[in-house]
Amino acid sequence: MSRTSIVFSCVLLLAIGASVGAQSQNQPDPHAMPPGHPPMGTAPTGPAPEGELPQGHPPTTIDLPKADVAEPPPADPADVESIDAIVGAYYDTLCGGKGVERDWDRLRSLFQPLASLVAARPAGPNHTGIWVMKLEEYIAFNRTYFERGGYFEREVARRVEVFGNIAQVWSTYEARHTENGPPYSRGIYSFQLLRDGPRWWIVNVFWDYERPDAPIPDEYLLTP
Repeated sequence: MSRTSIVFSCVLLLAIGASVGAQSQNQPDPHAMPPGHPPMGTAPTGPAPEGELPQGHPPTTIDLPKADVAEPPPADPADVESIDAIVGAYYDTLCGGKGVERDWDRLRSLFQPLASLVAARPAGPNHTGIWVMKLEEYIAFNRTYFERGGYFEREVARRVEVFGNIAQVWSTYEARHTENGPPYSRGIYSFQLLRDGPRWWIVNVFWDYERPDAPIPDEYLLTP
């Protein structure tokens, strides 16, 4: 092997090692959760949906695999007729005392079939990772925690931006183990919503929780 080839191989191995190291640094810390919350896991994301492109956009050339996606149960029109209704229904489905089974089909009816739930989590010094879940993974992970231990989430403030058929909802929440108990955790949800004719869908839920190094600013504790 020539000296040039040896040098190139060494550089390539160093680059691969650096990439792997960067990826491991950006993995969420399994212990970096709000106090009282169960451990976290990881989940892969799904393929992008197909759809009509904007005028003048070049055609797509990547042949993505078809996603095996189940249709959600029919929604109660009152749950999805407005932004306020669908955000309220989301919170409502999570809440209940010890031993109270949640209406998971109601939660399923709010989410677009390819929706994701994404939690931001610290992943070591100066790094942040994400924990990505499909709805069924979120339900499987939280069912026991919510139903056996009791769990209540309450919205305390909201900011909404709407354009065309999309909406962004910045929703500050408090989490409790009992309905009127003290909050053990606070955070902010970022809901991405889609208006589809007479109803709204949840397309994405992205959130982070409050920590000593990331207190919720006063302006996000009040609805404008």
